[in-house]
Amino acid sequence: MVSVWGLTDRGIVRRENQDSCAYEIIEEGGLAWGVVCDGMGGAKAGDIASKMAVETFCSHLEQLKDLEGPPPAADLLLEAAEDANRVVYLKAETDDDCVGMGTTLVGAILQGNTLWVVNVGDSRAYHITQNAIQRITRDHSVVEDLVAKGDLTPEQARRHPQKNLITRALGTSRKVKADLFQKTVAEGDWLLLCSDGLINEVTDQEIHQEVLAGGTPQEICQRLVIRTLDSGAPDNVTVVLFHL
Repeated sequence: MVSVWGLTDRGIVRRENQDSCAYEIIEEGGLAWGVVCDGMGGAKAGDIASKMAVETFCSHLEQLKDLEGPPPAADLLLEAAEDANRVVYLKAETDDDCVGMGTTLVGAILQGNTLWVVNVGDSRAYHITQNAIQRITRDHSVVEDLVAKGDLTPEQARRHPQKNLITRALGTSRKVKADLFQKTVAEGDWLLLCSDGLINEVTDQEIHQEVLAGGTPQEICQRLVIRTLDSGAPDNVTVVLFHL
């Protein structure tokens, strides 16, 4: 049995919310899936990019309802990300109001004890247990590359002036390479999908504390967003939380 809740907020500073998210539980197959996208671009173009990516992703994941047997989760996630990139790129190329727009994407499929995650950009997936919080995804960003090279510590990366510069996004080029991850999870575990509006204001340990404080996914999502707002919330913030 899986429970899930998602929440998105404009934040304190931004005029528009350019984040989008979706999630669903398919009881018949013991399946659940979710996606978070963080758009970028002038005016409302970022909003358009994230919504288009989520809608395209969802249309692919709807196939899970008609499948018999184990889902081809890895292929499905990669195809969904590739198609979302195609749709957003085509819109940016053909609509003058959308030139230069793009979006991050982190999506997941959960079946039983197996979790598959796909990501492009710096929206993240976390695996959370009673004992630890572990980031599943790797940010496609300037500061993440510097951390990998040993030029920055993770704490320095959080305060770096270029922390919001991503090196990979949906819609900015004709083709995109998505990263794919697979993990084994257990009863009682949590899966968090989130935009960088959360992790730029709330540390991994603070996220872990809020989850361990208890409550339903809805209550924990609300606390995480409130914590972000209390920190100033200069960006949009989105969270989708699954509990096994």
